[in-house]
Amino acid sequence: MFAEANTNIMNRTFNGGIKWASALALVVVLAGCGQSQQGQSSTGGAEASSGKREFLSIGTAPVGGVFYTIGGALSDVLNQFKGENNWSVAAESTGGSMENIRRLDSGEIQFAVSNSSITYFAVRGEEGWEKKYEVRSVMTLFPNVAMFVTRQGVGITRISDLKGKRVSVGPEGAGFEYFIRPILKAHGLTYADFEPVYAGQQTSVDYMGDGSIAAAFLGGGVPTGSITSATSTMDILLVPYDEDVKKKLIADYAFFDAATIPAGTYKGQDAAYEGLDVGSAHLITSAAADEELVYQFVKTIYENRATLAEKHKAGKAVNAKNVVRNTGTEFHPGAIRFYQEAGIWPQGR
Repeated sequence: MFAEANTNIMNRTFNGGIKWASALALVVVLAGCGQSQQGQSSTGGAEASSGKREFLSIGTAPVGGVFYTIGGALSDVLNQFKGENNWSVAAESTGGSMENIRRLDSGEIQFAVSNSSITYFAVRGEEGWEKKYEVRSVMTLFPNVAMFVTRQGVGITRISDLKGKRVSVGPEGAGFEYFIRPILKAHGLTYADFEPVYAGQQTSVDYMGDGSIAAAFLGGGVPTGSITSATSTMDILLVPYDEDVKKKLIADYAFFDAATIPAGTYKGQDAAYEGLDVGSAHLITSAAADEELVYQFVKTIYENRATLAEKHKAGKAVNAKNVVRNTGTEFHPGAIRFYQEAGIWPQGR
């Protein structure tokens, strides 16, 4: 948290006419003021009670992505309905989930949007994370429904057919491997079984259109813009998951969940696609975040979820069932307190 203003101590020159006692008294007063302000900035509750404004940042992702836009909608709601909470909240463009987790850890930001599959491994210090990151879930947001998409006629009808092909696996460094690797492994493949191509979603669609790649891992909110774009220029196939493998993935990893794309969502999609939420977006914070601040944050968002949904369609997922869904990251005590008071925290958890 950042205070609105820092204490500025002016340098003054004392002439011989001022008694040393007066100068000493002035120093004591200034020191006392500095200690008072320092004490008030130590927790969110103290900031609020002192009337000083807190500047809070929500880490998101690059401008134009859904994390950035939903982060902007969250900050709008938090500022519009802050009530007695004297905060100013801003959505900050970042490199995405991995950067957000590290910046929460360093105290550079106070809240962040992250893919729950990436957070899952970060809090455990696994799959390349150098330590266990002390972050906590605040609210499960919207599902990230993704799958391998191919152009019809290239010979891919199941995930095992990716072997030996050129396949786009998302932008390098974006963290897609945290959910793609378990999916591949469960289907008997690794990245070594095909030629991985690193590219953004729209670029991947372009590559698929000109034949540079055979398939791409695409998805996000439903409908996903890149998939809709692909259907405008080619006949596509949403590559199905093996049903037994999908059930095992859901059982083995808390961040995976079943997700259905209704028939007719995309051009040429005549039947419902039974897919995977490969890691819902969720709002996270540091484990050390002030409990009262987190409580007020969650309360403000949840009680004004209708306005959030008006600002961004992903806000519709902020509902009693979804916000408390376990994705494998422990919830912050401040969030649990609100959900318990609201009567939506699952019994026995």
